[in-house]
Amino acid sequence: MTLPPSGPAGQPRSSRLTRPDLDALPAYVPGRNPADLAREVGLPEAIKLASNEVPYGPLPGVVEAVAEAAAGVHRYPDMGVVALREKLAQHVGVSADRIATGCGSVALCEHLIRATCLPGDEVVYSWRSFEAYPIIAATAAVTSIRVPNTEAHGHDLAKMAAAVTERTRVVLVCNPNNPTGTAVGRAELDEFLAAVPETVLVVIDEAYREFVTDPDVPDGIAAYGDRPNVAVLRTLSKAWGLAGLRIGYLVAQPDVAAAVRKVVTPFSTSAVAQAAALAALDASAEVRRRCELVIAERDRLTEAVRKQVPEVPESQANFIWLPLGDRSAPFAAACEARGVIVRPFQGDGVRVTVGTPAENDAFLAAAYASGEL
Repeated sequence: MTLPPSGPAGQPRSSRLTRPDLDALPAYVPGRNPADLAREVGLPEAIKLASNEVPYGPLPGVVEAVAEAAAGVHRYPDMGVVALREKLAQHVGVSADRIATGCGSVALCEHLIRATCLPGDEVVYSWRSFEAYPIIAATAAVTSIRVPNTEAHGHDLAKMAAAVTERTRVVLVCNPNNPTGTAVGRAELDEFLAAVPETVLVVIDEAYREFVTDPDVPDGIAAYGDRPNVAVLRTLSKAWGLAGLRIGYLVAQPDVAAAVRKVVTPFSTSAVAQAAALAALDASAEVRRRCELVIAERDRLTEAVRKQVPEVPESQANFIWLPLGDRSAPFAAACEARGVIVRPFQGDGVRVTVGTPAENDAFLAAAYASGEL
């Protein structure tokens, strides 16, 4: 005889196999495939400016390192990621026991929440910010506390500090902020960290650090890395050109980094990704050169779109933010009809990745022709 499912205290339990609360969770939205769009609109090719990729191809030495590592894919990678952690430690000037690696900085954010929070704890972050934050919180059964952005589309750190309660375990500070490109300065962060209890972990997400030009925006590792309750996230997906291999790293105090390494999925940093990252880190001068190209185009794009949308904020990342509100989806659709993929955030704005000069010219042409600016 089959017994009916039961829950606590013998109460009937739903027959579904997955958590019902996830029904309301939005899925992460990737950028559209440009080949699919080109076929759809009948163009020979389309341009993708939706995923914050750097458009200049792999760094010197990366393809060769990947090919060599690929010959050993029948073997497990180094689970301790020893060589790469040591090289990253040298790169940022800390000891290797303060480094953890993972499948991009977003995965490390997820691992941090798992290592610090229990169901019912709270995570504070600005909104709108990185769209993965609410997903990470919800899947860990953690309560999201969203603090609205300022009118200038940046973090309101004073209100974020005021939102911290005895249940708060983590505060996420995305600097520069994705998707708005805004950044907070040293004085604001100093005041914020002084107000947050030492029992709360402050995670500074610096996925776009290499594109920062404002001297007032601090390097989180150099400025705050020695604080016991600060962790900094970085990635090699953006400026370092390894988006397709998914590798990021975390810098924190040794006990925090060790806890994260415990909860990381075993062998999730593949041998190919490790080899590519080691090669990429040897090309720091080329990374700087490419970042300067992106920054020059970012400034050109910002100046051009402000002629139609004066409210576009200053960006410190490799994208710009168009605060179009309810016009966001129609604007993105109009750009796609002209073969340019951008990233709309319904009701808020549109994020446009900085591409090559030709790609950016194509975006500007599509934007002005759209009739939505």
